[in-house]
Amino acid sequence: MNFTGKKITVGITGGIAAYKAADIVSWLNQCGADVSVAMTASACQIITPLALKVLSGKAVACDINSLSSDWNVPHIDLATTDLFVVVPATANIIAKAAHGIADEIVSAAILATKAPLLFAPAMHADMYNNSATQSNLALLAKRGCMFAEPGSGRLACGAVGKGRLANIEDIKKAITAALFPKQLLNGLKVIVTAGPTHEYIDPFRYIANCSSGKMGYALAAAAAASGAEVELISGPCQLAAPTNVKVTKVVSARHMAAAVFDKYQDADIVIMAAAIGDYRPDVVADQKIKKTSMTTINLVANTDILLELGKLKANKLLVGFAAETEDLVAYAQQKLQQKNLDLIIANDISQDGAGFNCDTNIITAISAEGKTQQLPQMSKQSVAFKIIELIAELPRFAALQNKKEEK
Repeated sequence: MNFTGKKITVGITGGIAAYKAADIVSWLNQCGADVSVAMTASACQIITPLALKVLSGKAVACDINSLSSDWNVPHIDLATTDLFVVVPATANIIAKAAHGIADEIVSAAILATKAPLLFAPAMHADMYNNSATQSNLALLAKRGCMFAEPGSGRLACGAVGKGRLANIEDIKKAITAALFPKQLLNGLKVIVTAGPTHEYIDPFRYIANCSSGKMGYALAAAAAASGAEVELISGPCQLAAPTNVKVTKVVSARHMAAAVFDKYQDADIVIMAAAIGDYRPDVVADQKIKKTSMTTINLVANTDILLELGKLKANKLLVGFAAETEDLVAYAQQKLQQKNLDLIIANDISQDGAGFNCDTNIITAISAEGKTQQLPQMSKQSVAFKIIELIAELPRFAALQNKKEEK
C-alpha cells in the first residue's frame, strides 16, 4: 500500500489496547504516510512517547500547552491532516468528541480538525453497550465519522463481550478505505428511497410508521462516496441531505411512486429503502375531522412500487428491503422472488439495534442466486457501505458495468 503524500494523525488514548497503536503507526510510516502522533496522559502510561517517536519518525505531541519547534500550536498542527485516526478510542474520548470537549491534546485536535475521523473503539463490554456510549457513537456517526467496529471475545479484565479493539488488519483496511474510497459505482446512476410516507386523513392527521430514513440516507451517502450519481427520493425526514446527492422530497406513497417512476428510466440501480405506506384513506377530509364524527376510516391500497419496478426491470439492478418481526428469511425470500429483485436486505425490526429510528442495523442479505449473508450489528453507515459492496458482487452488476463502458 502506498500512502505517499498523505498526512495522517493518530490519536492514542488510555485504553489497555494503546500498545497496539504502535503497529498502526509503524505500518503507516512504512506505507509512506506523513504520520503525526498525539497521546493523552493516560496513553503515555501504557506505551511511551519515545516508542511512538521512533516508529513515526517525528516528535509526539503529549501536551496541549506546548509549542512545536517552529512555534506552531500543536493541536492545530495535528488537525491539519488527510485523516484523523483514534486508536484505541475509549468511552471517554468518544464522549469528548461527541460533545465538543477539548481539555487535552487529542480531544482538542479532534475538535479542530476538518479531516475525516476514524474511531477504533475499545473498552469493557458494559461501557460499550451503555446507552450513553451508544448515543455518543450515534451522534458521531450522524456527523459522518467512521468506525472500525470492536470485536467480541475475552477482554483485558477477563470478562467476555463486545469491546475488544478491532483486529489490526481490519483497522488497516478501514484506514485504506477512508483514504481511498472504492469507486465501485463509478459512472452509474442510482436511485435511493428513504423514510416513511404520510397518508393524510385530514389536513392535520395522517397514517405513518416510525421510519427515520437513516438507513436510506446512509445508503445515498455511501453510493455517492462510491462514485455514483445519486438521486435520493425522501419521505418526511428530519435529516440533512448527504453530500453530493440530489434530494427530491415527497410526502405520500403516491408522491413517491410518481417521483420514482419519473426518474426510473435513467437509473442503473434502484435501492428501495423507504418504508412506504401500504394503504391510504380513500377520502381525505378538507377540514379537521371532529372526534365525535369519526368512527371508521376506509382504506385503499397504494401502488406497490417495488412490484411494479420488478415488472419494468429490464437490465437494471433492483434492491429491496424487508422489515419483519417473524420468519425473517422466509418472508424475505418470498418478497425477493415475487418482486423480481436482485438483492433483498432483511432485518428483524423487533430486535434491539435493528429496528426503525436507531443508528445501527443487523441485516441478512439474500441475492437472487440464493446467496445469504448475515451481518453483525453495525452502524448504519457501515451497513450502507457493505450493501454497496454486495451490490457490486452481484452477477448482473458486471454486465451493467460492461454496458456502461460500451457507451
